[in-house]
Amino acid sequence: MSATNEPGGAGAKPLPALPEDWERCLVLVAHPDDIEYGTSAAVARWTAQGKQVSYALATRGEAGIDGVHPDQAGPVREREQRTAARAVGVDDVEFLGHRDGCVEYGLPLRRDLVRAVRRHRPEVVVSGAFTVRMVLGLTNQADHRAVGLAALDAARDAGNRWIFPELADEGLAPWDGVRFAAFAAPEHPTHGVEVAGDPLERGIASLAAHAAYAAGLGERSVDPRTFLTWATGMAGRAMGVDAAVLFEVHQLVPEGPPPWE
Repeated sequence: MSATNEPGGAGAKPLPALPEDWERCLVLVAHPDDIEYGTSAAVARWTAQGKQVSYALATRGEAGIDGVHPDQAGPVREREQRTAARAVGVDDVEFLGHRDGCVEYGLPLRRDLVRAVRRHRPEVVVSGAFTVRMVLGLTNQADHRAVGLAALDAARDAGNRWIFPELADEGLAPWDGVRFAAFAAPEHPTHGVEVAGDPLERGIASLAAHAAYAAGLGERSVDPRTFLTWATGMAGRAMGVDAAVLFEVHQLVPEGPPPWE
């Protein structure tokens, strides 16, 4: 890959730290294991600070193991995701029932994610990059793109009572308290979270929890410690630290007065 696609390339200014003056976070992703390729190390840092983090996954990951029928793979991957979540201090994990590999951006997905945002009432929403290219210029996967974009829209839609008004019948009042949405593994990161030490160790344990999925990948699988040590070390250069996880942040509630005042 070109050096220009690497975070923290020569001459780049250090990325600022992701703000952490908040209490509740909702992570919205497509599949089991999406969180564990880095983001879970940041989650481990946040839960150690006493923050409340919840997960909502669009699918059960049932199409993720080539040699196992989806009817059998889905429950296995659910169990592995719950184990991975507990490794970083997360007990609240829900699966929204969309079909793995066939997630479509549209009103049903947006509604489900708005429902989750209204239920959990987070100050921060975290998801994965929704662009065609992601970190290091790698081509992103279809479900990731659909869920990431829908997560960004849901973070804002959740505060509008006239978008999906039927959710009020479920007892879910509008929630306009999402300050920002952060997207992991972006092509152009804006912020980072330092994860050296215990957060990284717990992140490694969380990725290791996806043992059946990794076995199904065969030669395409990665060793959790080797991969995450390399990935967070590379990202750490962008912040000037030993290990980090990088995000692209979309600010939904302005910080301070508007620039025209």
